[in-house]
Amino acid sequence: MSDEIDSIIEDRLSVFDDEPDLNDWVEVMCGAAMAVIGIFHLVQPGELVDPDIMRWFAAAVVAAGAVWAGHGLKDMAVKEVRRSIAILELSGEMPAEGPNHGLIRDVLLNPEDYKSFLIEAYNAAWDDGIITEEELNELKSFQSALGISDEEAAEMNVEAAIKSAAKDGEISEKEESMIKKIAEDAEMDAESKVEEAKTKAKSKSKSKSKKK
Repeated sequence: MSDEIDSIIEDRLSVFDDEPDLNDWVEVMCGAAMAVIGIFHLVQPGELVDPDIMRWFAAAVVAAGAVWAGHGLKDMAVKEVRRSIAILELSGEMPAEGPNHGLIRDVLLNPEDYKSFLIEAYNAAWDDGIITEEELNELKSFQSALGISDEEAAEMNVEAAIKSAAKDGEISEKEESMIKKIAEDAEMDAESKVEEAKTKAKSKSKSKSKKK
């Protein structure tokens, strides 16, 4: 972590007026020492005073030592949590450094899986029979992130449009014009794509008739 980031984190933590970490360690060590001394005198009360009185006193020392050590540990834990929160908040504000190499590797190893993801995204976008500018921009961002070429994406778009138009068993004039337009934009044979859509629509219509 750079010195600049460290200074920003320390500046954010300064609002808590935390004591130096040395104080926490002193509390823990002194508390532990008191607990050890108390335990020793619980086992070996000696003959300086009445053994029962010494054991009661030793038990009190153990309790006080445990509380003192626990307080130091608690302070240390709280400071670490505060530091972690400050780091997380700061990391959320900072732009990501460099590309996501894990995602790139996964795309290269499983290209078909990611292509099918984009196909499903196109199908979902065309589900209502029309694709909005916002949906198109989102799909382009997916395409860019997955490293899919414009030609492949255009083909997916045309296929999704055909699927959407044919799902009700017929191709309207509006749908036919739409398919022609996006096919031409993709530099494909518009007429053949319209025929493909009509063929799929007929197939859908026959399937519905058989079910009835």
